[in-house]
Amino acid sequence: MITDKTRDELREIAARYPEGRSGLLPMLHLLQSVQGHITQAGLEECAAVLDLTTAEVAAVATFYSMYKTKPVGDHLVGVCTNTLCAVMGGDLIYERLQHHLGGNESADGAITLEHVECNAGCDYAPVVMVNWEFFDNQTPDSAVELVDNLRAGHTVTSPRGAEITCWRDVERVLAGFEDGRADEGPSAGTASLVGLRKAAALEEEAG
Repeated sequence: MITDKTRDELREIAARYPEGRSGLLPMLHLLQSVQGHITQAGLEECAAVLDLTTAEVAAVATFYSMYKTKPVGDHLVGVCTNTLCAVMGGDLIYERLQHHLGGNESADGAITLEHVECNAGCDYAPVVMVNWEFFDNQTPDSAVELVDNLRAGHTVTSPRGAEITCWRDVERVLAGFEDGRADEGPSAGTASLVGLRKAAALEEEAG
């Protein structure tokens, strides 16, 4: 159900931009944080705030894969199966998780499983994402352990990011409502910084 508070926050997002329609993407994230996916009612609310047609809003919501038209579980688990991750075992991880969960949705509603395209984590392939946080160098066994820990409610922390909260909480952050955790955890891993450090060393040598 969309409350008056959510309507106020939708208007707040639109007001951040010179052209209100520029706020549509974070507005859709806000709706997902409230409803767990994009609904017809949510599309209509955005259209009313932005003076667009529902069809125009739906065209955006269905264009981007980050917006979901079906309910998402407590955690969105994405397995990269793009070229490098696939070669390094991404397809095997996805198949193992799908078998372990009994499909793409766990029966307890905790996990929604999906393929994801490249998330620029190739230096740590194969990569699994949980609510958009990286989990690097995964194997079928480690990925199963990861989702089991999430389902059990154990504390799970990304090696290159924050402690994992639920997907809806992250969607609210993506809508522009900060949770005070932006600096939690390391921002980059060693492998990602090799080129930067090499360039700095060469610059220093050159004087």
